[in-house]
Amino acid sequence: MIIDAHSHVHDPVHSHIALLDEAGVDRAVLFGTRPHPERATDLTSFRREMSVLDGTLGGRSSGPDHHRAALQELASACAAHPDRFIGFGKVRLDLSAQQIAAEVEGEIVGRGFRGIGELTPPPDGAGQVEPVLRAAADHGGLPVVVHGFAPTTAGDLATLARLARRHPSVPLVISQLGGVNWLTAIELARDTPNLYLELSTANIIFAVRLAINEVPDRTLFGSDAPYGDPFLARTTVERVTAPGALRDRVLGGTLAELIGL
Repeated sequence: MIIDAHSHVHDPVHSHIALLDEAGVDRAVLFGTRPHPERATDLTSFRREMSVLDGTLGGRSSGPDHHRAALQELASACAAHPDRFIGFGKVRLDLSAQQIAAEVEGEIVGRGFRGIGELTPPPDGAGQVEPVLRAAADHGGLPVVVHGFAPTTAGDLATLARLARRHPSVPLVISQLGGVNWLTAIELARDTPNLYLELSTANIIFAVRLAINEVPDRTLFGSDAPYGDPFLARTTVERVTAPGALRDRVLGGTLAELIGL
């Protein structure tokens, strides 16, 4: 089974399914989102959508109403296409540890989502993820996905590795291969048994090859659609791997094990 480990709700949803079909991808992990760049029709509308993304990546909460709307949009897409989408629900990091635990129990586990993410702590604020890891551990070690590209810093990646070691039962996934800090991300994952790397939006092909070589059992094919493309992301993995067991693990086998498929 080929599983895209990183995608966001599309509007309309059927356009996403068409991309998966074209790429020969069976299923996709789906995250909720407030920005929808795929809706943009010109530069002005694209900038408008990306301004929402900038706020999210800067760790600025869009408030409970927007958060609930994104969760509902995610739940609706997963309910409409349960054979294609695997829901991961986001938790607000500006809540208390007790509130985060309640959110994970009610809005993640209670909705039947299979993991938590994509979390977006502010730059140099990755320590805010720890209450989520504690809650994930309380529910059998739910996978937790954290944004890895800018404005995430090398210091944030080091913090995430330290947190992963404190919570060894929780698979902690750094998305986008850590962005420009990909070499640091690979080194940290190599030395941290429960730290995983999702490979979308890698800036050079050598980064993907090196990540798979160094941590073959903890690298995950992902597209970050609609920002990336499933067909191109799959082709990238296939370009740096030979047919066989390793490629199969990266393209979906490892993720299937993490979420019990």
